[in-house]
Amino acid sequence: MLKLIKYLEKYKLETRLSPLFKLIEASFELMVPMVVASIIDVGIARSDKIFILNKGLILCALSISGLIFSIIGQYYAAKASVGFGMELRNAIFKHINELSIRDLQLLGNDTLINRVIGDTTQVQTGVNLFFRLVLRSPFIVLGALIMAFSISTRQSLIFVGVIGILSLIIYFVMKGILKRNTTVKTNLDLVLSRADENLSGARVLRAFLRTDEEKKEFKVFTDRLFDSQMKVGELDAILNPVTLLIVNLAIILILYKGAFDVYAGRLSAGHVVALVNYMSQILVELIKLVQLVILLSKASTCAKRIDEIFATKTSIEYGNEIFDTGLKKGDDLLVFENVSFAYPDKKSTLENISFSMKKGENIGIIGVTGSGKSTLARLIVRFYDIDSGNIRLCSKNIKSYSKEALLNFVGMAEQQIHLFKGSIKDNIAWGKAADKEVLEKSVEAAQAKDIIKSKAQGYDTLLEEGGKNLSGGQRQRLSIARALYHKPKLLILDDVSSALDYITELNLRKSLESIEDMNFIIISQRVSSIMNLDKIIVIDEGNIAAIGSHKELLEKSQLYKEICSTQLAQEG
Repeated sequence: MLKLIKYLEKYKLETRLSPLFKLIEASFELMVPMVVASIIDVGIARSDKIFILNKGLILCALSISGLIFSIIGQYYAAKASVGFGMELRNAIFKHINELSIRDLQLLGNDTLINRVIGDTTQVQTGVNLFFRLVLRSPFIVLGALIMAFSISTRQSLIFVGVIGILSLIIYFVMKGILKRNTTVKTNLDLVLSRADENLSGARVLRAFLRTDEEKKEFKVFTDRLFDSQMKVGELDAILNPVTLLIVNLAIILILYKGAFDVYAGRLSAGHVVALVNYMSQILVELIKLVQLVILLSKASTCAKRIDEIFATKTSIEYGNEIFDTGLKKGDDLLVFENVSFAYPDKKSTLENISFSMKKGENIGIIGVTGSGKSTLARLIVRFYDIDSGNIRLCSKNIKSYSKEALLNFVGMAEQQIHLFKGSIKDNIAWGKAADKEVLEKSVEAAQAKDIIKSKAQGYDTLLEEGGKNLSGGQRQRLSIARALYHKPKLLILDDVSSALDYITELNLRKSLESIEDMNFIIISQRVSSIMNLDKIIVIDEGNIAAIGSHKELLEKSQLYKEICSTQLAQEG
């Protein structure tokens, strides 16, 4: 948790003022029992109403002053903790966005969301309570002990014993809670993951009547979470009763011994009442300390989970090269040299992939499902880094380019389309200021003009998250328009025309061919989408089965011939 202190850097003043004001409040509270003692020993014993009234006014002044300082202290604690939470969440979000796709998949989306929201809130709450109690509670416990010694050394030994016993109990309970909290957080991640999976796949679950089975399986995960939370709750529940029992036994002992001391003249009645009050103060503050320790133990577990995110460094490093804009037609634009790649914990997805793409050349990639077509595209934009081999863009290693240079040069529309909640205009111009002329050209080239015309608000039409208020074909065309808006030199379309009719797809390809100084790669399972391109690459189980034009492949590739005969026969 100490590693996260740096996020309080902007709130140094608040972190000092909050404990200070709470300390002053505690000082006023320690004065109260002695004032009460004087009222009993002097005012009541002598029936001096003026003395009682004066001391009563002092008690009121101490209470009001304590309240004011307490409110100020809690204000600064709240300001520091909320600011800390904001800085921490911003830092986590920034760090997550610097990680590669592979890194994010290894961490897991559900646990990341839980850590960004749930864990940071837990740590923020711990910081708030820490500043309120870090000086106040120990000061009152120590102060009450010193005041007890000033009244009676014999009676103060009871205080020492109580504080020692409770400290040991707190230590062992905290140790147990800290260990069990780790299990709670792990089980919570599993529940969130299962819930997210069920919500995102709700239509499939209902279509295949799987809802009852999923309810049973989900209950297994929630039962595990419940059991782990109950184990933490059992330890938590022990503390208050045990603390109350020990302190109340101590109060009984003080009253018992105090009666003999009063009778023997060693203590006054007021002093006995003061000792009881100081023991009560210790009780209250120890309970607060217990709550603080429990909360900090939970916050510590959460802080470790947050530290794991920061400890994950991006597996992809970028260079600082920019692209050569002076390439001529026929120069190498993209070259794969013996490229191999495998996803984590999986066998090789691509093996020894080698091919070249010239400037002015448009290529297609085809293969059966799971052959590695999309993976190849993701390597070009460095969503993942290759395991071996070399990828060159404009004659330079792809790793030498800066992130901005690479993603401005290469545009991509993936088969898993994600449109964001907002206007059509904002979704197309994503990341850039909206330029009306560029916007209209991109929409027209993507064959999406009819979408805009069909909407009453045109470009200002609001989309639901994921573009749920659009059809599949509409989402695909807007995704292509978004990629075109950024004017890439190399455009990759990864199976984003599967929901388009053949005429729209043909018009799309023609419009792409008419865009000056841009080459494109079309990845598709439909022969009709790529058969007229300059070069076609056939992928089979992670290997290149054949390369050539449509005519050449019909002669030399049995796999391509089978795909063509099946699809073209059906289309015919």
